[in-house]
Amino acid sequence: MTTDHCEFCGPGRRKFLTGLVAIASAGVVGTASAQSQTSDPTSARRNWIDVHHHLVPPGYLNQVPEDDAVPGASATPRRALAGWTVERSIDQMDQSGVSTSILSISNPGIWFGDTGKARKLARDCNEYAAKLVAAYPRRFGMFAALPLPDVEGSLREIEYALDVLKADGIGLYTSYGNKWLGDPAFDEIFAELNRRKALVYTHPTTADCCRNLQAAVSPNVVEYQTDTTRAIAGILASGTASRFPDVRIIFSHAGGTMPFLIERFAGWAKTPQVAKRLPKGLNHELERFYYDTAQTSNNVAMGALAKLVPNSQILFGTDYPFRTVVEHVKNLTECGVFNDAQLAAIGRGNALALMPRFGA
Repeated sequence: MTTDHCEFCGPGRRKFLTGLVAIASAGVVGTASAQSQTSDPTSARRNWIDVHHHLVPPGYLNQVPEDDAVPGASATPRRALAGWTVERSIDQMDQSGVSTSILSISNPGIWFGDTGKARKLARDCNEYAAKLVAAYPRRFGMFAALPLPDVEGSLREIEYALDVLKADGIGLYTSYGNKWLGDPAFDEIFAELNRRKALVYTHPTTADCCRNLQAAVSPNVVEYQTDTTRAIAGILASGTASRFPDVRIIFSHAGGTMPFLIERFAGWAKTPQVAKRLPKGLNHELERFYYDTAQTSNNVAMGALAKLVPNSQILFGTDYPFRTVVEHVKNLTECGVFNDAQLAAIGRGNALALMPRFGA
């Protein structure tokens, strides 16, 4: 990895850190109420951590090509992104008893075919997220964006995000073009993340192969969950999971369709070409991954996931602003799958084990 880029020089770093100190008084991120009015009497005691909470930096949507805003989807998701504000995020959190949200960039991501633009967009998004964390240190954390499939630029951004911005982890998409996580093209990235014992949050997208397959079916209905499943399969089949065991991976949406395909996964994992990549077995790997509850906080999805992995591997997530924080808390607490102790772990304890700074 090289570090001779001007953005890593001393003056640039000092300028950024100075900006962090000034951000709270500069009015860049606005203000938010300390505690919104709520009809939920338990919200003040809940103190949960949302690991799947999106932000929309100023000007981000202006850099997204219109046809790439939400590929194949209706205009509704773009409106949700356009309506995002810091104040609305915090109000949602306060209404439901969520103390902290870990911010990440949602679809359509960072890459639109131009390496230079992707590097700049990733840097701009990460620095804006870091400013929010500095302004609201108890309310927000961040998973840094990378300009993949640009590997060299991504290695530099990992270094900057973790060493300078002090990001809580790195955000990856489940696929890039027609390459899923686990592809050898991403080995350098995983090697560096493994060296750092990094926390990695993954978000689904639509691979090039599977855009606009059904005009009436938005990709977030079927393709996102399928893309997560393909990424899990790729990480297992390539040996990425076993070769880089210190990377702690969070899969969105309860692992996509993987829990419902577990019988097929189990048979496939016994084939010689896959078994040799899983020296500790399929269950060992699946049971050490983490899975969030975003858009799956119902008794069918949670029931399947809870039978597959230990409760310690389930994390609370909401997919805000595409869905509300309030409804996820309500659905999860009322789904009937978890007792109070398990809900407390999913809502906070499991995330604190990964990001202990929020318990200080």
